[in-house]
Amino acid sequence: METNQALHDFLLQKAEVLTEDWYNTLNQHDVSGVYAAQDKEIINHLKAQNYEFNKYMPQLFILDRDQFFNNITGWIIGIGRDPHHLETPTHEIIREFMRVREQYLDFLEEFIFQHGAAISRELENEWKRLLIEVFDEIIYKVTEEKSNQLNKKIDQQRTVINELSSPLIQLSNERALLPLVGNIDTERATAILENTLKNCTEENIDVLYIDLSGVYLVDTMVAHQIFQLIDSLQLIGVSSTVVGIRPEIAQTAVQLGVDFRNVTTTATLSQAMAGQSF
Repeated sequence: METNQALHDFLLQKAEVLTEDWYNTLNQHDVSGVYAAQDKEIINHLKAQNYEFNKYMPQLFILDRDQFFNNITGWIIGIGRDPHHLETPTHEIIREFMRVREQYLDFLEEFIFQHGAAISRELENEWKRLLIEVFDEIIYKVTEEKSNQLNKKIDQQRTVINELSSPLIQLSNERALLPLVGNIDTERATAILENTLKNCTEENIDVLYIDLSGVYLVDTMVAHQIFQLIDSLQLIGVSSTVVGIRPEIAQTAVQLGVDFRNVTTTATLSQAMAGQSF
């Protein structure tokens, strides 16, 4: 235990040296993202993150594994959520962790050399194995947190895209137009249903024209969602008309057995607004 404490103290004293050596050996021609930053504030923050890591790592040799990870978890989450690291390729983050791991293995060798016979081969191997395993686990946890954050960001962007791709255009006399463009998958169809019901209620819409002239592909699930939208609109007091079903969509609907006969349809928006259906 005294030897482990000595190793802890040795590595802790090297924390600042580790940080400066790591940053100074960054290959500026082979990095991007946060590692290629030229802004002094970003660089100082990056160094501070690395220095904080170097203050945690020596604890590995005096604490049990669970205690160690309890202490460093906040740092791991902070790196995984850091905006600059989110913009940095994951493989580069892993590479820099591997470079830091080599630094620690080198200093471990230096410590062992200084203490000579006091360090058994068994203890040396135990330290190296522990260091490598813990670095691997930290790398995994950081990249997992980063992946989770990126997935959340993608979900948020998808939600915004779905909202923007199903705009409710208010016309006159409490009437509105819902123009749909492009392919509609199940996820987008669900978003259209939710957004349309919400917007119709908030805008006190009585009549809604659903324009499908810009939709080129429909399947039974999407057709079902359209019917569900029409039924739901009816329940909240909104009458709806489907406008501009393209010939290829009509043909596909017939082949799929989708029945639009009970749905009010018109060829054009002008016909719908004039009350001409067929």
